[in-house]
Amino acid sequence: MLTILGFTMIATFLVLIMMKKMSPIAALVLIPALFCVFVGKGAHLGDYVIEGVGTLAPTAAMLMFAIVYFGVMIDVGLFDPVVRGILKFCKADPMRIVVGTALLAAIVSLDGDGSTTFMITVSAMYPLYKRLKMSLVVMTGVAATANGVMNTLPWGGPTARAATALKLDAGDIFVPMIPALAVGLVAVIGLAYVLGLRERKRLGVLSLADVLEKEKENENEERETETVLVGAGASGGSGDGKVRFTKTTGGSGAGTDAAVGSEGGSQDDDVDDVRLQGLDPNRATLRPKLYWFNALLTAVLLTAMIMELLPIPVLFLLAAALALTVNFPNIPDQRERLAAHADNVLNVSGMVFAAAVFTGVLQGTGMVDSMAKWLVDGIPDGMGPHMAVVTGALSLPLTYFMSNDGFYFGVLPVLAEAGAAHGVSPLEIARASLVGQPLHMSSPLVPAVYVLVGMARVDFGDHTKFVVKWAALTSLVVLGSGILFGII
Repeated sequence: MLTILGFTMIATFLVLIMMKKMSPIAALVLIPALFCVFVGKGAHLGDYVIEGVGTLAPTAAMLMFAIVYFGVMIDVGLFDPVVRGILKFCKADPMRIVVGTALLAAIVSLDGDGSTTFMITVSAMYPLYKRLKMSLVVMTGVAATANGVMNTLPWGGPTARAATALKLDAGDIFVPMIPALAVGLVAVIGLAYVLGLRERKRLGVLSLADVLEKEKENENEERETETVLVGAGASGGSGDGKVRFTKTTGGSGAGTDAAVGSEGGSQDDDVDDVRLQGLDPNRATLRPKLYWFNALLTAVLLTAMIMELLPIPVLFLLAAALALTVNFPNIPDQRERLAAHADNVLNVSGMVFAAAVFTGVLQGTGMVDSMAKWLVDGIPDGMGPHMAVVTGALSLPLTYFMSNDGFYFGVLPVLAEAGAAHGVSPLEIARASLVGQPLHMSSPLVPAVYVLVGMARVDFGDHTKFVVKWAALTSLVVLGSGILFGII
């Protein structure tokens, strides 16, 4: 019964957000609360939620201060040379931009933290996608899949968890997997190339200067039209004196144009205008004299993260406070920078705490354990000698519907024990368990994905509909390569 309710709860959540019947935050809170009552454990809902919040609170704190830190670094121009390099490579060609997104996400993923990767990638690429009216969901899908492949680094999390759970050396797990993971990364770049060609076919190839000039002309025409229409309304033509007109906006989550009322879309447009100033080489927040200080601070921060000198939330808290103090010594300027990034902080932290309800109910009610046991028990005896391949296949749905901790510490030891009974090495099981990571990075249980969709202003349902098939295909490419090379 718990198994059925668990799968039903997850399916209900995914269907409602993909059909846009509920917002992700509402769905993450209300659906598990309802199913908790169905299970007959409604009286324990508070305990489950508090436990889930306690588990994810450090992550939420880390994301809050990480957004502030990298937001300040973007404001002061630390990543401007990267953006200029990408601009030089991309030349406003949609295909090059999408491939550049994959390459940037893969390179930044070397730090082992998905949230950092998404913040830097979106901050660098968002202005290009927005200016050229490219589909933002292509950006989020490619970035998430590239990060998923790179998330298998020994310091990224999954490999360390597998090594700990099975008492193995992380290097013994990861190093032999490098050829298969390299093929997976090539597959992501190939996917980016194909998606980029689609965008090129839809939009054509322009120069950024042409796009900006065209925008200026459109703004002038729109201003003239608005003046005429307002004047007509004031003379008694429409009744209420209010004028509503639509504006075409490209690069939406679905990759199509959308009509947006001027009253309803003004706030988002203002936010976008601020973020698009990232292309402005003369913005007031630039601190060219402090460039090397900021670069050194970021390098020290990333090094400390990899070496685990302090908990990551503490590192970002200290770095954000230092960056604000040095770059903006006046308190009003600091307040202005905090206010500029408050929208992202609120969206992401709110989503993380809402996800804590979902994960708390899944784990507290025993649904996740029941689902995992059902899947493992359903493996035919004849598949015993092929448990490594089975583990790789199961890692796709299990790491999507479960946290990495739940899978690696709860399910993987059971799979390894079943494999050992048929002579399958725990090392093969551990390596196979990594192949689901490209899909895992877009799971609703991964806090970093809310950083990605929040900063890109992409609906989570649109992102899910787009990315699941491509991420699953990438995972299968890694699995197939591992089998072909004799690694799995």
